[in-house]
Amino acid sequence: MRAVTVIEGGVNILDVEIPKPKNNEVLVKVFSCGLNRADLMVADGGAHGSAGGSGTIVGMEFSGEVIEFGNDVTNLSVGDRVMCSGTSAWAEYAVTDWGRVIKIPDNNMDLITASTLPIALGTMHNAIVTAGEFLKGQSILIQGASSGVGLMGLQIAKNLEAKMIIGTSTKPEKFDRLKQLGADIVVNSKDPKWSEEVLDKTNGEGVDLIIDQLSGYTVNQNMLATKIKGNIINVGRLAGGPSEFNCDIHALRRINYKGVTFRTRSLDEIRNVFANMWNDLSSMVSNGNLSMPIEKVFDFNDVSQALSHMRDNKHFGKLILKL
Repeated sequence: MRAVTVIEGGVNILDVEIPKPKNNEVLVKVFSCGLNRADLMVADGGAHGSAGGSGTIVGMEFSGEVIEFGNDVTNLSVGDRVMCSGTSAWAEYAVTDWGRVIKIPDNNMDLITASTLPIALGTMHNAIVTAGEFLKGQSILIQGASSGVGLMGLQIAKNLEAKMIIGTSTKPEKFDRLKQLGADIVVNSKDPKWSEEVLDKTNGEGVDLIIDQLSGYTVNQNMLATKIKGNIINVGRLAGGPSEFNCDIHALRRINYKGVTFRTRSLDEIRNVFANMWNDLSSMVSNGNLSMPIEKVFDFNDVSQALSHMRDNKHFGKLILKL
Protein backbone atom coordinates (compact mmCIF):
# COMPACT_ATOMS: atom_id res chain seq x y z
CA MET A 1 0.00 0.00 0.00
CA ARG A 2 1.00 3.65 -0.37
CA ALA A 3 1.78 5.56 2.81
CA VAL A 4 3.11 9.02 3.70
CA THR A 5 6.42 8.11 5.34
CA VAL A 6 9.05 10.20 7.09
CA ILE A 7 12.38 10.27 5.25
CA GLU A 8 15.49 12.36 5.76
CA GLY A 9 14.54 15.94 5.04
CA GLY A 10 10.76 15.49 4.86
CA VAL A 11 8.16 12.96 3.78
CA ASN A 12 7.55 10.79 0.75
CA ILE A 13 4.85 8.38 -0.40
CA LEU A 14 6.35 4.90 -0.19
CA ASP A 15 5.08 1.38 -0.73
CA VAL A 16 4.78 -0.51 2.57
CA GLU A 17 3.05 -3.63 3.85
CA ILE A 18 -0.66 -3.49 4.67
CA PRO A 19 -0.92 -3.71 8.47
CA LYS A 20 -2.57 -6.71 10.11
CA PRO A 21 -5.00 -5.92 12.95
CA LYS A 22 -4.28 -7.30 16.41
CA ASN A 23 -7.08 -8.77 18.52
CA ASN A 24 -8.15 -5.31 19.73
CA GLU A 25 -7.71 -3.53 16.40
CA VAL A 26 -9.70 -2.63 13.31
CA LEU A 27 -8.31 -2.46 9.76
CA VAL A 28 -9.80 0.38 7.72
CA LYS A 29 -9.54 1.12 4.01
CA VAL A 30 -8.80 4.83 4.23
CA PHE A 31 -10.74 7.34 2.16
CA SER A 32 -9.84 10.67 3.75
CA CYS A 33 -7.35 11.99 6.35
CA GLY A 34 -7.42 15.10 8.50
CA LEU A 35 -4.32 17.21 9.10
CA ASN A 36 -3.41 18.23 12.65
CA ARG A 37 -0.61 20.33 14.12
CA ALA A 38 0.96 17.27 15.72
CA ASP A 39 1.34 15.77 12.23
CA LEU A 40 3.81 18.54 11.37
CA MET A 41 6.00 17.48 14.30
CA VAL A 42 6.01 13.87 13.13
CA ALA A 43 6.64 14.89 9.50
CA ASP A 44 9.59 16.96 10.67
CA GLY A 45 11.15 13.95 12.38
CA GLY A 46 9.50 13.78 15.77
CA ALA A 47 10.10 17.24 17.24
CA HIS A 48 8.85 18.16 20.72
CA GLY A 49 8.72 14.59 21.93
CA SER A 50 6.20 13.30 19.38
CA ALA A 51 6.69 9.82 18.04
CA GLY A 52 8.48 10.03 14.74
CA GLY A 53 11.70 9.50 12.89
CA SER A 54 12.68 7.95 9.60
CA GLY A 55 10.26 5.27 8.47
CA THR A 56 7.33 6.52 10.53
CA ILE A 57 3.98 6.75 8.75
CA VAL A 58 2.41 10.15 9.44
CA GLY A 59 -1.18 10.82 10.46
CA MET A 60 -3.57 10.49 13.38
CA GLU A 61 -7.07 11.03 11.96
CA PHE A 62 -8.95 9.29 9.14
CA SER A 63 -12.22 7.96 7.79
CA GLY A 64 -13.04 4.98 5.63
CA GLU A 65 -14.56 1.50 5.57
CA VAL A 66 -13.97 -1.43 7.92
CA ILE A 67 -12.18 -4.28 6.12
CA GLU A 68 -11.17 -6.60 8.95
CA PHE A 69 -10.95 -6.70 12.74
CA GLY A 70 -9.52 -8.75 15.59
CA ASN A 71 -11.24 -11.28 17.83
CA ASP A 72 -11.86 -8.81 20.67
CA VAL A 73 -13.85 -6.40 18.47
CA THR A 74 -17.59 -6.93 18.90
CA ASN A 75 -19.17 -3.58 18.03
CA LEU A 76 -18.30 -3.32 14.32
CA SER A 77 -19.00 -5.12 11.05
CA VAL A 78 -17.13 -5.37 7.77
CA GLY A 79 -18.33 -2.56 5.53
CA ASP A 80 -19.13 -0.10 8.32
CA ARG A 81 -18.30 3.51 7.47
CA VAL A 82 -16.15 4.88 10.28
CA MET A 83 -14.14 7.84 11.50
CA CYS A 84 -11.07 7.14 13.58
CA SER A 85 -8.06 8.45 15.45
CA GLY A 86 -4.80 6.59 15.89
CA THR A 87 -1.37 6.53 14.31
CA SER A 88 0.07 5.83 10.84
CA ALA A 89 -3.16 7.12 9.32
CA TRP A 90 -1.97 8.69 6.07
CA ALA A 91 -2.03 5.48 4.08
CA GLU A 92 -4.33 3.40 1.95
CA TYR A 93 -5.02 1.17 4.96
CA ALA A 94 -4.71 1.92 8.67
CA VAL A 95 -5.28 0.03 11.92
CA THR A 96 -6.40 1.42 15.25
CA ASP A 97 -7.85 0.25 18.54
CA TRP A 98 -11.60 -0.40 18.45
CA GLY A 99 -12.12 2.25 21.13
CA ARG A 100 -10.91 4.95 18.73
CA VAL A 101 -13.35 3.95 15.98
CA ILE A 102 -16.72 5.71 15.65
CA LYS A 103 -19.45 4.63 13.26
CA ILE A 104 -20.38 7.50 10.99
CA PRO A 105 -23.91 8.68 11.81
CA ASP A 106 -26.65 7.61 9.43
CA ASN A 107 -27.36 11.18 8.35
CA ASN A 108 -25.75 11.25 4.91
CA MET A 109 -22.43 12.49 6.33
CA ASP A 110 -19.74 12.04 3.70
CA LEU A 111 -16.34 10.53 4.46
CA ILE A 112 -14.43 13.78 3.95
CA THR A 113 -16.58 15.53 6.55
CA ALA A 114 -16.17 12.57 8.91
CA SER A 115 -12.37 12.78 8.74
CA THR A 116 -12.47 16.30 10.22
CA LEU A 117 -14.09 15.27 13.50
CA PRO A 118 -12.46 12.62 15.75
CA ILE A 119 -9.45 14.54 17.11
CA ALA A 120 -11.29 17.81 17.64
CA LEU A 121 -14.30 16.17 19.27
CA GLY A 122 -12.25 13.92 21.54
CA THR A 123 -9.75 16.59 22.56
CA MET A 124 -12.23 19.36 23.27
CA HIS A 125 -14.88 17.28 25.00
CA ASN A 126 -12.23 15.89 27.32
CA ALA A 127 -10.76 19.34 27.98
CA ILE A 128 -14.03 21.22 28.45
CA VAL A 129 -16.33 18.65 30.06
CA THR A 130 -14.09 16.11 31.80
CA ALA A 131 -10.96 18.00 32.87
CA GLY A 132 -12.56 21.46 32.80
CA GLU A 133 -15.70 20.38 34.69
CA PHE A 134 -17.69 22.86 32.63
CA LEU A 135 -21.25 23.65 33.72
CA LYS A 136 -24.10 25.27 31.82
CA GLY A 137 -24.05 29.03 32.33
CA GLN A 138 -20.31 29.33 32.94
CA SER A 139 -17.90 31.47 30.91
CA ILE A 140 -15.08 30.02 28.84
CA LEU A 141 -12.04 31.28 26.93
CA ILE A 142 -10.35 29.22 24.22
CA GLN A 143 -6.76 30.12 23.41
CA GLY A 144 -5.94 29.41 19.77
CA ALA A 145 -9.59 29.42 18.77
CA SER A 146 -8.90 29.58 15.03
CA SER A 147 -7.21 26.17 15.02
CA GLY A 148 -9.35 23.22 13.97
CA VAL A 149 -9.61 21.94 17.53
CA GLY A 150 -10.32 25.48 18.74
CA LEU A 151 -13.16 25.92 16.28
CA MET A 152 -14.77 22.76 17.63
CA GLY A 153 -14.28 24.04 21.17
CA LEU A 154 -16.25 27.20 20.39
CA GLN A 155 -19.13 25.13 19.06
CA ILE A 156 -19.13 22.69 21.96
CA ALA A 157 -19.20 25.59 24.43
CA LYS A 158 -22.10 27.17 22.56
CA ASN A 159 -24.10 23.95 22.46
CA LEU A 160 -23.46 23.39 26.17
CA GLU A 161 -24.94 26.86 26.76
CA ALA A 162 -21.97 28.81 28.01
CA LYS A 163 -22.85 32.24 29.36
CA MET A 164 -19.94 33.88 27.54
CA ILE A 165 -17.51 32.45 24.99
CA ILE A 166 -14.23 34.24 24.33
CA GLY A 167 -11.84 33.14 21.61
CA THR A 168 -8.30 34.29 20.90
CA SER A 169 -6.43 34.65 17.63
CA THR A 170 -3.37 36.61 16.55
CA LYS A 171 -4.95 37.28 13.14
CA PRO A 172 -7.63 40.02 13.18
CA GLU A 173 -8.90 38.93 9.76
CA LYS A 174 -10.23 35.77 11.45
CA PHE A 175 -12.18 37.52 14.21
CA ASP A 176 -15.53 37.80 12.39
CA ARG A 177 -15.49 34.16 11.35
CA LEU A 178 -14.78 33.08 14.91
CA LYS A 179 -17.86 34.99 16.02
CA GLN A 180 -19.90 33.19 13.37
CA LEU A 181 -18.86 29.89 14.94
CA GLY A 182 -19.78 30.79 18.50
CA ALA A 183 -17.40 33.36 20.00
CA ASP A 184 -19.12 36.29 21.70
CA ILE A 185 -15.82 38.15 22.00
CA VAL A 186 -12.47 37.69 20.25
CA VAL A 187 -9.20 39.07 21.60
CA ASN A 188 -5.66 39.06 20.25
CA SER A 189 -3.39 37.04 22.55
CA LYS A 190 -0.40 39.10 21.36
CA ASP A 191 -2.05 42.28 22.72
CA PRO A 192 -0.35 42.98 26.09
CA LYS A 193 -3.71 44.09 27.52
CA TRP A 194 -5.91 41.21 26.38
CA SER A 195 -6.37 39.89 29.91
CA GLU A 196 -7.58 43.32 31.01
CA GLU A 197 -10.16 43.21 28.23
CA VAL A 198 -11.38 39.83 29.48
CA LEU A 199 -11.65 41.15 33.04
CA ASP A 200 -13.58 44.17 31.78
CA LYS A 201 -16.06 41.93 29.95
CA THR A 202 -16.54 39.71 33.03
CA ASN A 203 -17.14 42.42 35.66
CA GLY A 204 -13.57 42.11 36.90
CA GLU A 205 -13.95 38.44 37.82
CA GLY A 206 -12.41 36.57 34.89
CA VAL A 207 -13.71 33.46 33.13
CA ASP A 208 -14.61 30.17 34.78
CA LEU A 209 -12.55 28.08 32.36
CA ILE A 210 -9.67 28.58 29.94
CA ILE A 211 -8.75 25.94 27.37
CA ASP A 212 -5.15 26.79 26.52
CA GLN A 213 -3.72 25.48 23.27
CA LEU A 214 -0.88 28.01 23.26
CA SER A 215 0.96 28.08 26.62
CA GLY A 216 4.30 29.91 26.23
CA TYR A 217 3.75 33.64 26.48
CA THR A 218 0.07 33.26 27.49
CA VAL A 219 0.54 31.42 30.79
CA ASN A 220 0.55 34.28 33.30
CA GLN A 221 -2.07 36.35 31.53
CA ASN A 222 -4.27 33.28 31.42
CA MET A 223 -4.17 33.12 35.20
CA LEU A 224 -4.96 36.84 35.46
CA ALA A 225 -7.96 36.33 33.17
CA THR A 226 -9.32 33.32 35.11
CA LYS A 227 -11.80 33.62 37.95
CA ILE A 228 -10.57 32.87 41.48
CA LYS A 229 -10.76 29.07 41.87
CA GLY A 230 -11.27 28.78 38.12
CA ASN A 231 -9.86 26.10 35.82
CA ILE A 232 -7.12 26.28 33.18
CA ILE A 233 -6.63 23.21 31.00
CA ASN A 234 -3.24 22.94 29.31
CA VAL A 235 -4.08 21.22 26.01
CA GLY A 236 -1.31 22.44 23.70
CA ARG A 237 1.95 24.31 23.44
CA LEU A 238 1.66 26.05 20.07
CA ALA A 239 3.38 29.12 21.54
CA GLY A 240 6.07 27.04 23.25
CA GLY A 241 6.42 24.80 26.28
CA PRO A 242 8.92 26.58 28.56
CA SER A 243 7.57 29.69 30.27
CA GLU A 244 8.13 31.99 33.23
CA PHE A 245 5.37 30.85 35.60
CA ASN A 246 4.20 33.43 38.15
CA CYS A 247 3.57 31.37 41.27
CA ASP A 248 2.11 34.36 43.11
CA ILE A 249 -0.70 34.80 40.58
CA HIS A 250 -1.36 31.06 40.68
CA ALA A 251 -1.66 31.03 44.47
CA LEU A 252 -3.57 34.29 44.84
CA ARG A 253 -6.23 33.30 42.33
CA ARG A 254 -6.23 29.66 43.55
CA ILE A 255 -6.17 28.43 39.96
CA ASN A 256 -6.78 24.76 39.17
CA TYR A 257 -4.14 24.28 36.45
CA LYS A 258 -4.44 20.89 34.73
CA GLY A 259 -2.44 19.29 31.95
CA VAL A 260 -3.93 16.85 29.45
CA THR A 261 -2.43 14.79 26.63
CA PHE A 262 -3.11 11.51 24.86
CA ARG A 263 0.57 10.56 24.91
CA THR A 264 0.63 9.33 28.51
CA ARG A 265 -2.88 7.89 28.66
CA SER A 266 -3.47 4.17 28.91
CA LEU A 267 -5.52 2.39 26.26
CA ASP A 268 -8.44 2.13 28.68
CA GLU A 269 -8.26 5.86 29.38
CA ILE A 270 -8.30 6.66 25.66
CA ARG A 271 -11.28 4.36 25.14
CA ASN A 272 -13.13 6.18 27.93
CA VAL A 273 -12.34 9.58 26.40
CA PHE A 274 -13.95 8.67 23.10
CA ALA A 275 -16.86 6.74 24.64
CA ASN A 276 -17.76 9.64 26.93
CA MET A 277 -17.41 12.13 24.10
CA TRP A 278 -19.67 10.21 21.74
CA ASN A 279 -22.23 9.59 24.48
CA ASP A 280 -22.49 13.34 25.09
CA LEU A 281 -22.02 14.75 21.61
CA SER A 282 -23.30 12.20 19.07
CA SER A 283 -26.70 13.82 18.72
CA MET A 284 -25.11 17.24 18.21
CA VAL A 285 -22.93 15.80 15.45
CA SER A 286 -25.83 13.95 13.83
CA ASN A 287 -28.05 17.03 13.72
CA GLY A 288 -25.28 19.25 12.36
CA ASN A 289 -24.80 21.45 15.42
CA LEU A 290 -21.13 20.42 15.60
CA SER A 291 -19.20 20.56 12.35
CA MET A 292 -15.85 21.64 11.03
CA PRO A 293 -15.28 24.13 8.21
CA ILE A 294 -13.02 22.70 5.52
CA GLU A 295 -10.41 25.03 4.07
CA LYS A 296 -9.03 22.80 1.33
CA VAL A 297 -8.96 19.18 0.17
CA PHE A 298 -5.61 18.00 -1.20
CA ASP A 299 -5.01 14.94 -3.32
CA PHE A 300 -3.01 12.31 -1.44
CA ASN A 301 -0.11 12.76 -3.86
CA ASP A 302 0.08 16.45 -2.91
CA VAL A 303 0.85 15.80 0.76
CA SER A 304 3.93 18.06 0.74
CA GLN A 305 1.78 20.97 -0.44
CA ALA A 306 -0.75 20.21 2.29
CA LEU A 307 1.94 20.25 4.98
CA SER A 308 3.35 23.53 3.62
CA HIS A 309 -0.14 25.03 3.69
CA MET A 310 -0.48 24.09 7.35
CA ARG A 311 2.95 25.52 8.20
CA ASP A 312 1.89 28.87 6.69
CA ASN A 313 -0.89 29.02 9.31
CA LYS A 314 -3.15 31.13 7.12
CA HIS A 315 -6.00 28.64 6.79
CA PHE A 316 -9.31 28.72 8.63
CA GLY A 317 -10.74 25.28 9.16
CA LYS A 318 -9.56 21.82 8.31
CA LEU A 319 -7.05 20.68 5.70
CA ILE A 320 -7.76 17.25 4.22
CA LEU A 321 -5.90 14.57 2.27
CA LYS A 322 -8.16 12.53 -0.03
CA LEU A 323 -7.05 9.17 -1.32
